[in-house]
Amino acid sequence: MSTNTTTMDFFAKNDKISNIWLILTLLISLFGVYGVFNVLINGHDVYGVTRTVPWGILISTYVFFVVSSTGLCLISSMGHVFGIEKYEVIGKRAVILAILTLLCGFGVIAMELGHPFRMAIYNIISPNFESAIWWMGTLYGVYLVFIIIEFYFLMKHNHKGAFYAGLGGFIAGISAHSNLGAVFGLLEARPFWHGPYLPIYFILSALISGTALIIIIFNISYGRPSNLPEKAKNALTGLSKLFGLFLGIIIFFDIWKIITSVYGAPPEKYESVMALLTGQLSFNFWFFEVMLGMLIPFFIILFTKGRNLTASLIAAISAVIGIFYMRYDLVIAGQLFPMREPAPGAHVQSALQNGMVTYSPSFSEISIVIGALGFCVFLYLLAEKYLNLSE
Repeated sequence: MSTNTTTMDFFAKNDKISNIWLILTLLISLFGVYGVFNVLINGHDVYGVTRTVPWGILISTYVFFVVSSTGLCLISSMGHVFGIEKYEVIGKRAVILAILTLLCGFGVIAMELGHPFRMAIYNIISPNFESAIWWMGTLYGVYLVFIIIEFYFLMKHNHKGAFYAGLGGFIAGISAHSNLGAVFGLLEARPFWHGPYLPIYFILSALISGTALIIIIFNISYGRPSNLPEKAKNALTGLSKLFGLFLGIIIFFDIWKIITSVYGAPPEKYESVMALLTGQLSFNFWFFEVMLGMLIPFFIILFTKGRNLTASLIAAISAVIGIFYMRYDLVIAGQLFPMREPAPGAHVQSALQNGMVTYSPSFSEISIVIGALGFCVFLYLLAEKYLNLSE
């Protein structure tokens, strides 16, 4: 049975189930409407961010979405750009999800900005070439154009066009994503972020996000691993092994990041890392980031050698949950050490705790995040239902 027939048969036989999931994810996405209207009516005061911690969960969720998009693009390029034949089967699904995650990321950060439309206009008519954030927005815009063209060519089975568009997307994606790391890494005022580590780390974590999401979406497409056609099984088995390799490398990265931040107690960086290890972010760090995000999926892949696709699916789901918290911890931990003493009477989120400020996302922020995640899943399920995403 062909790949396309298998997919169509599955959704034809489970049309009610697919409709239930569409309705459920749409309802979840509508939960975000509360936060959107609340901020449009009452302004940014409904957020938990302050002058001391100006970047909150909306920034970390934006990072999560664009990291996922870049990873999907990089992994999908192994097939129709670099000619590794067994990975060609992942092309359409990976690219359409890359488009959707990037658009949802743009939507989330638009809610963080005071005037997103004004920003888009002045980004064009008054560019600041010395600004890393300007380059981030511009490069991600170029990247979006390339992957939309790439998806069009894939749907038209134009392999030459898909190759050139995919190559452009690959270059633009790496450029944009490493530049996103530079937005943090170039901030000398925040020692926890500053340095060349984050641009490289972001690319590596994008590869992990991409492989995990591809494993998940193929199981969504076919219902369960046993329904996968042989070509898809071969592709996912190979990706599962790469997934384990990337996890092992990022564990190594994180160990040395912690060692260099603790050894010698470098000012401000040490305090930020201790907020992760023993402070207010310690549960997030040890349970979500370390256990769910790295150790559990790594050992699942290690012991199964990537050959058990059900186990790989569990590892991928665990990793995606952990990666979301990785983004949150990274963004928040870097801001918890105040750059200056607050002025008397200044609005600071909660009291200082051992010289560190605190941050908790507001209900409006959480609703926007949940709504964006639900809407992204809803859009992908729509694409799966109404587009031919088979090879």
